[in-house]
Amino acid sequence: MRKVIIGSLATLALGVSLNAAVYATVNGSEVTDKDVANLMRAMPGQNFATLKSEQQKRVLDQAIERKLLAKEAMKSGIEKDAEYIKTLNSIKGDLALEIWMKRVFEKVKVSQKDAKAYFDKNKDKFVKPATVKARHIVVADEATAKSIIKELKGLKGKALTTKFIELAKTKSTGPSGANGGDLGWFNKKQMVSAFSKAAFGQAKGEVTMTPVKTQFGYHVILTEDKKGGEKVKFADAKVQIENGLKMEKFRKDVSKKAKDLRKKAKIVIK
Repeated sequence: MRKVIIGSLATLALGVSLNAAVYATVNGSEVTDKDVANLMRAMPGQNFATLKSEQQKRVLDQAIERKLLAKEAMKSGIEKDAEYIKTLNSIKGDLALEIWMKRVFEKVKVSQKDAKAYFDKNKDKFVKPATVKARHIVVADEATAKSIIKELKGLKGKALTTKFIELAKTKSTGPSGANGGDLGWFNKKQMVSAFSKAAFGQAKGEVTMTPVKTQFGYHVILTEDKKGGEKVKFADAKVQIENGLKMEKFRKDVSKKAKDLRKKAKIVIK
C-alpha cells in the first residue's frame, strides 16, 4: 500500500500545482497539456516546451487525431463492450485513490508559525552557494598559456580587464573567446574541479599565475568578482518550506490511515 501511495505522489503534486494549458480544440473538445503529456511518454528525456516547432506540430497533430479517434470509438458503442466494461472497472480503484489523495492533500494546512520554526531550526540549509564572476582564456598548450600570463603580468584593474578581453578574443580557442572570455557567475559545482579551485582560490581582480589544466586545455583565469554564501531570508524560503511541510504531513496522514485500515482488515497473503 505504501509503495502505491508514494509512487502516486509525483502525479498528485503535478495535478495540484499545474493548470492545464489548452493547445487546441477539436469540435469543441480541448486538447490540453495532459493530452500532450500522454504522447511525450514515448519520448523519454524530452520536454514539449523545448521541442523544435515542427516536432511540436507533429505531437499536437497526434493529440488531435487521438481526440478524433477516441470520439469515433465512443460513437461505435464501445462503452457497451464487455472488455471495455471489465477494464474500466479494474481501474476505478486506482482512480478513486488518486482523487481521494488529492482531496486529502488539499486539506493539509501548514501555519506560518510551523514554517518559521522549521526555518529557524534549519538555517544552515538556506544558504545560497558562494559564486564568482570570471573570464578565461583557454588554449591547447601550456607554453601558450604561460606567454599569455606573461603579457598580463603587472596589470591591474581596468587595464588588466581590457587586456584580458583583447587576448581572449584573439587567442582563446573556447566559445566564450568571442565574448572576451566572459563566463558570468557560477558556483563551484558548475565547473570542473581544477577550474573552480583556481577561480575561487584567488581574490577579486587576480589572474592565475600558472596555467590551469583541464580536459578542455590550459586556462588562464581572471576572477572579476566574488559573492560569499548568502543566507536566504525567511520570506524568500517561505513557500518552499510550506510546500515541503505540507507534503510531509500528507505522507504521514496517509501512511497512518493505511496502517489503521490494515489493522482492521482481514489480509491473506498467498
